[in-house]
Amino acid sequence: MKKHRPKLAPTIPGIFIQAVAREGFLGAAPRDYPYSVPALRHLTELRFEAPVTFFVGENGSGKSTLLEGIAAAFGLNPEGGTKHERFATQSTHSGLFRSLILTKSRDAPTDSYFLRAEPFYNVASAMDPRDADQYGGRSLHEQSHGESFLSLVLHRLRGNGLYLFDEPEAALSPARQLALLAAMHRLVQRNSQFIIATHSPILLGYPGATIYLFAETELAQIAYLDTEHYQITRAFLDRPERMLKELFRADDPSDA
Repeated sequence: MKKHRPKLAPTIPGIFIQAVAREGFLGAAPRDYPYSVPALRHLTELRFEAPVTFFVGENGSGKSTLLEGIAAAFGLNPEGGTKHERFATQSTHSGLFRSLILTKSRDAPTDSYFLRAEPFYNVASAMDPRDADQYGGRSLHEQSHGESFLSLVLHRLRGNGLYLFDEPEAALSPARQLALLAAMHRLVQRNSQFIIATHSPILLGYPGATIYLFAETELAQIAYLDTEHYQITRAFLDRPERMLKELFRADDPSDA
């Protein structure tokens, strides 16, 4: 089955993908993976109405799988990179993209990138050495994982672009996550759209972002202060001793 042709809609500045829907959502989804994941089984249509959208949820909730499907449906390399970086190490991505229908603005982005934390080493390996100037003038392999991520965002991404990030915080310290937020804001001001799967309460704080929660039922929007990521992090930072005491007590055999 080939991927679907996208629907085209009037341009909304800074929103290149306006929605993603599952084909035939009025009928039952197949029961094998990835539709065995509840959030994907219940997927009907997801709208993108802000320049920055976050996917949040527990491990295995389907947020990275959907992000990968959107990237592949848009024409980006499922392993990460651009439309022109077609390397492949293993064919491990799901076929979800074949059942996704994108609603795209008529004005296409002039830049796009799919950043995946796990295979970013492979992106660096596939990069033409002559392109090093696009990443700050240094080979990505000569930089730490976090440095190479930021080099990508600061030097490679040009604006007027669609950028899909899968857990970018995996390589970044809290300070570097703040630097990423600042870089994202500059790119948003240059007519860019971000769709990001994340666990980071720092990144989730981006002002005006839409946050979709991947849970055991259907996808739903959630406010930043209502996310588990914010609430647990705040509770821990407010009273770390008490939280650690309760956590360790639950694992103490003497309390049984």
